Amino acid sequence: MLNALTLVTGITALLLAAWCGWAAYRHQPTKDWHFIGMAVVSLLAVIQLVVGIVRLAQGDKPEQGTAIFLAYLLGAFACVPTAGFMSLAERTRWGSVTAAAGGVVLAVLEVRLFDIWGG
Repeated sequence: MLNALTLVTGITALLLAAWCGWAAYRHQPTKDWHFIGMAVVSLLAVIQLVVGIVRLAQGDKPEQGTAIFLAYLLGAFACVPTAGFMSLAERTRWGSVTAAAGGVVLAVLEVRLFDIWGG
């Protein structure tokens, strides 16, 4: 995997979590700007998904197994969009908490992907 892409995705996910957490602290729901931030983080996760699949297709193998790597890769891809849709259903401060939690979960998944690949 690309270590730089994993690092950038993890950092942007934490920034998104902090931003949405700040909105929750101020008792605000997720707003359009938050969803734009989620789209940026999701785009990075899509790029990571494509890069991971291409690396596997080229014959590179993760140290801890291909199946677990693909499972974590798909989970990282789906994490923030799922949290975003859930925050749409809850248009209170708890929607912001849900989006913040999605960012934290994605950052943790990025660390785990790094470990699975062999970083």
